[in-house]
Amino acid sequence: MVVDLPEGLRPGDRIRLLRESRGMSRPVLAGLCGRGPDRLKKIESGEREIRSHVLLVRLAAALQVKDLSLLTGPVDLVQSVDIGKLSHPTVPRIWATIMSRPFAANFETRQGAGELQGRVAAAWTLWHTSGRNRSEVGALLPDLLNATEAAVRQSEGKERRRALVVLCDVYRLVQQTTAFIAPAEMAWVVADRAIAAAQEADDPTALAAAAWNWANILRSAVYPEEALKVVTDAAALLQPFIAAGTDNSRAIYGALQLHAAVTAAREGLEGDAWRFWDKADEIAKKLPNGYVESTTVFSRANVDFHAVSVATELRTAGKALAFVDKLDPDSMPSKERRSRLWVEVARGYLQRGEHISALHVLKIAYSISPETVIYTPAARHATTEVWLRSPRGLRGEAAELGREIGVTLG
Repeated sequence: MVVDLPEGLRPGDRIRLLRESRGMSRPVLAGLCGRGPDRLKKIESGEREIRSHVLLVRLAAALQVKDLSLLTGPVDLVQSVDIGKLSHPTVPRIWATIMSRPFAANFETRQGAGELQGRVAAAWTLWHTSGRNRSEVGALLPDLLNATEAAVRQSEGKERRRALVVLCDVYRLVQQTTAFIAPAEMAWVVADRAIAAAQEADDPTALAAAAWNWANILRSAVYPEEALKVVTDAAALLQPFIAAGTDNSRAIYGALQLHAAVTAAREGLEGDAWRFWDKADEIAKKLPNGYVESTTVFSRANVDFHAVSVATELRTAGKALAFVDKLDPDSMPSKERRSRLWVEVARGYLQRGEHISALHVLKIAYSISPETVIYTPAARHATTEVWLRSPRGLRGEAAELGREIGVTLG
């Protein structure tokens, strides 16, 4: 269906007209995009701007619109939209594996929980050390899911509980790998299964770790209050185990505090944001030197990285960039996390109108982990902002980076 939209319409009006022309209700469109109907209503009325690049792409895909400019109006940004359900070559097989779970056959050769735990740990290491982490880890996940589900079905007692903890870990890795590239319904299914596995295993640390992933989904779907409640409730669950617990349980507790810090910062709750960060800082001080939790990469370095993120979300760019001056990025073993740090730095430079610096650090982020930048909405948005606001002499360089990450600028 082709809709002839009048000139001069705001994005919200365009979205509403396109939705109505397809006979689609607001709750249906909101659900397809992983948002609430009230949030979509505010966008359509103009009460709330669309600042999320990934939301624009999801709206376009749900409305079967192939060009983002039909939603935004005439701008210098042109991007074709894949209106299919999936947007990464590894996702269809992962999705098929998840959906066929009840009918999966038992493996003839069963692997024990210990062996599977080693495989999953290696996959997490690959996630953090590969510049093509979504492609490489995504290719491993279907077999890992099948093998771990089989181990749970074929085990009993303590061995079954161990297998359930590994299964929780696999589903957490699925969520990390498919963030921003999978349909919203897949994200919810994966989060629910991770929580269910941890609950059945009766493992508080696994449950708290699954809650960390669940809160990531809630926050990306713009449910900040719910995300904050999930991580604070999970932290309260772990609190009794902190004094006599393992380094792993302390690190997961610290990761929950960092998540809460960023979530609060995005809502402009400055005091709460730094209070949560302080709690994470205290945990980091109690961990052995050089300790890094293998999934969330909670560590001394990651706490310091999050100071940049919190300050950036609070739009205190000067403070964020001052934190950067004190960091040693190479102290973080995760390429994925180092790349995201430089994206945060680019956002800080953009807040100060320093477009040349922003472009420079975005290119650093891309050189460290190309797929992190390609599939991180904040990086795509920052690249677009650099191109739109930079002097004409820089636009060619920004457009080249845009082409590398799949944002066509011109």
